[in-house]
Amino acid sequence: MTLQQKKTLHPNPPPLIRVSGTHREIGRQIGEACRPQVLHSLENARQLFEDSYEQLELTWEGAKIQARKYMPFAQERYPQYVEEIMGIAEGAKVSFDDLAVLNAMEAVTSDALHLTRCTSMAVNGDRTADGHVLAAHNEDWMPEDEGDVFIVHVTPKSEPPFLAMTYGGLLPNIGINAYGIAQLCDSVYPNDSRIGIPRIVNSRAVLAAKTIGEAIDHMLAPQRAAGYNHLLVHESGELYNVEVSARRFAILYGKEGYVVHTNNYLAENMLIIEDEPEELVSSQVRYFRAWGLIKRIPQHTLKSLQAIQRDHVNFPNSICNHSIDDQNPLDREKTINAMVIDLTVREIHIAWGNPCENPYHTYHLDA
Repeated sequence: MTLQQKKTLHPNPPPLIRVSGTHREIGRQIGEACRPQVLHSLENARQLFEDSYEQLELTWEGAKIQARKYMPFAQERYPQYVEEIMGIAEGAKVSFDDLAVLNAMEAVTSDALHLTRCTSMAVNGDRTADGHVLAAHNEDWMPEDEGDVFIVHVTPKSEPPFLAMTYGGLLPNIGINAYGIAQLCDSVYPNDSRIGIPRIVNSRAVLAAKTIGEAIDHMLAPQRAAGYNHLLVHESGELYNVEVSARRFAILYGKEGYVVHTNNYLAENMLIIEDEPEELVSSQVRYFRAWGLIKRIPQHTLKSLQAIQRDHVNFPNSICNHSIDDQNPLDREKTINAMVIDLTVREIHIAWGNPCENPYHTYHLDA
């Protein structure tokens, strides 16, 4: 590592928050328990808008006006998750309009945030030494939000329990539920985005799914604003990448017992609508690097996937991504945590911060 970077060490595990009840109660409990993280993430977001005004041409007040256009679509399709955001706002004693900006950030900024460095992968039991189904994800985001990471163990009154990672005031969407469904999300960049359901709300709904088909239905909900790549894994070993935009989708199946995805589209019908693909070269490098590493090992373990998560080829835009001091505010991101999910025993192993510098800690879904 030769470029100037800041090291952030987290020897302790991220906080675990256990919540239950109605969606409003769940949100309120998260907001109360994580008020410092929610306040800090809002402070970071406001600062980002201030620092990036020349590019975004949008103030925080303007962002709130924009976010208000998206929330009615979420309210109509998924009122329960709007209730969760309202609960977080109440528990943390912040404005719902402020949290709406956080949860519609990618839409509000028209994807000006160049979040192009997440890496996701999974292997089924045919490709693991112990027959377990494993999924792995490096979550890359603005470095200022790294300290706001936490784990939630959620037992909703009317939906399956789930275990997930989130940070600040965002709805959780990356984790595993009691029906053996795990979801990892990678930002993708279509040119057909529109005002509609914020993509984080669609992906939150996936954690409530009882079947693979139901999970995909949530990803493709009508009037969605855009979409992620949803790496969908079932404890049976079924593996899918579901590439989504506002109006299109493609389902890629893990025929060889593994799947890999980064931030560029892979399906031909999605490549047609990819916005500025030349900006995604580093994503393609990471995709081929991760694909080569995962295919090279015939029998994977937790440790082999963790080793891939630490890889530094093409540093600093490597699988283990590091921010450097001279980056544009809209380009500054790093790996703020790395997760390996064992669907067979329903555990999440997470390194808080860069996995090359921090240990993994284990959390279990009690359901």
